[in-house]
Order: sequence, then structure tokens, then C-alpha cells
Amino acid sequence: MTTTSDASVSFDETDTRSDEMHSTIEQWIDELVAGVDDAQASAEFQEWLDVQSRFHDYSYRNTLLIKRQCPEASRVAGYRTWQEKFDRHVTEGESAIWIWAPIIAKRCPECENSPSYHEDSDCEYDETPPEEWAEGLVGFNPAPVFDISQTEGEPLPDLDTEATGDAGDLVDQLTAAADDLGVTVQIVPKAEWTHGEAKGICEQLSLVDVQPLVKVRDRENEADLATTLIHEYAHALLHFDVDDDTERSKREVEAEAVAYVVGRYCGLDTSGSAFYLAAWESDDPEVVRDRFRRISRTAEELIDVLEGESSSELS
Repeated sequence: MTTTSDASVSFDETDTRSDEMHSTIEQWIDELVAGVDDAQASAEFQEWLDVQSRFHDYSYRNTLLIKRQCPEASRVAGYRTWQEKFDRHVTEGESAIWIWAPIIAKRCPECENSPSYHEDSDCEYDETPPEEWAEGLVGFNPAPVFDISQTEGEPLPDLDTEATGDAGDLVDQLTAAADDLGVTVQIVPKAEWTHGEAKGICEQLSLVDVQPLVKVRDRENEADLATTLIHEYAHALLHFDVDDDTERSKREVEAEAVAYVVGRYCGLDTSGSAFYLAAWESDDPEVVRDRFRRISRTAEELIDVLEGESSSELS
């Protein structure tokens, strides 16, 4: 697999910036798809997961852009945000990291375009005037951000506080989150485990109740137990309605990727994860893009639920 991952990219030219941002994302995915049976593809994929774990609430497109421009980025913000919220300033001479920022404006209830685009479209909606339209997402614009490593000023004491490998009360948080996720969960003692070498399974609760049932084999290593729970939760959220056995095997990579992202976000050492991207060999690029979207969104959903559980315990 031939990639340009060793050299970071930049989007300095204003006139071509938008097109280059789009083409960089598409090229990276096309190269990944072309080399799914190559070890380098799995390494590239894992590098993206590392970035996704640090920016769990960013779209996969933005984390790919960050990866290509500044792979070691850990926290990004706009120029003024660093100044006004964190009392830090961007070091002179630093180049911006470009991502897609949402454009929020009044939009047509029918075609969902802003007033100017609505006027040029074929949409005939005229029930209410544009000044009464509600605001919503109408598009994206390139926006400059900077990583903390590109700034100077007051320290951010809340960074890097997680202890690697220490699960803390993560298992309790995960089991408490089951109701919010619409999942039934059971931690089964090792002596009662009837599923062989599997660490966990996701199945239908009963013939009557179609709610996903997650079972995991109990063990002393709570970090491993937590990542297994995350992996099976990912199956419950992503794959519970998938009947095709071939597709199920392909989505095993997705579930492991979600566990990797969420585990790293929670401070666990998930470096032992293995991503066999050769399972995606027959997929076309658009299918792989859908997989990226599912991984990103599912990891974000799980992290949001866990943060909610953590906040409720403190309240």
C-alpha cells in the first residue's frame, strides 16, 4: 500500500482549500480500500482510531483531516477560543489545522437550504417568509483550528489525567449504562460460562423480547472486561439487525474499533487490539466510508452515555 501518511499535508491555498480537503479524505479512504490485505492498511486504520479516540465528538471526516495534517494532535480549538477560554495564544509561525465547521443559518422547512440558495432552487415553499424560518445546518465551511502543542500560556490541568490500564469504576458505569442503550447486560461467572473461548456475546434476549442481550465472561482484569463490554455493546448498537453472516464477520472489525476508541478515551491500554482489514477486501469505497461513520458515531454515543453516568454519580 502506497500512502502519503509519513508526510503531513497542509491546506494553505485559499482558492483550492475546500477541494483539497475533500480530495484528501477521498484519497485516504481509496488507498485504504485498495490495500486492505496489507499490514500497512491496518496500521493506517489504527492511527486514525488513535485520533478518533482523542476527538470522539468529531466526524470521521474531521478526524481524518486532523490525522493527515497533525497526527499527534491531542486537543484543538480556534485562535480566539484558545485566547478567550484558556488564556493561551497560538505561537507565531504556526500553521492552522483545517477542519469542516458547520454553517448554522435560517433554512427552508422543505428544501433545508438557506434563503439565498432557496431562491435559486426549484423549491416552491412559501408558507412562511424566510425571516420566520428556524435555524439549522445548511452546510460546512473550512475552519482553522490549532492544537495545544501550537500554543503557549496557562496549562490545561484536565489533560492526560487517565491512568493507563486502570479501569476504575468503568465496568460499573458500563453496566449502569445498559438501560440508556436499550441493552440487557449480564456478567457471567467463569464457572458458569458456556460459550467456549469467547470473551462475550451479543444475542436476542428471547423469542418475544428482541432487545439485545450482552453477556460477558467475568475475569480479574477489569480493563479487559470493560473493553469486552464496549465491544459487545457496539455489536448491539451496530449489528443486531444484520442477518448476513459475511457482513457480520466484516463488522467484527467495526466493533473492535469502537472498543479501541472508547477504551483509549477512558485511559485503558488497548494496544493489543488487532484489526484484520482484509475482511473488507470486497467492499467498495462508499461501504468503507459507511463503516467509518458507524465507528465514529457509535464510539461517540457510548462515550456520551458513559460521561452521563459519571456525571450522575457526582451529582
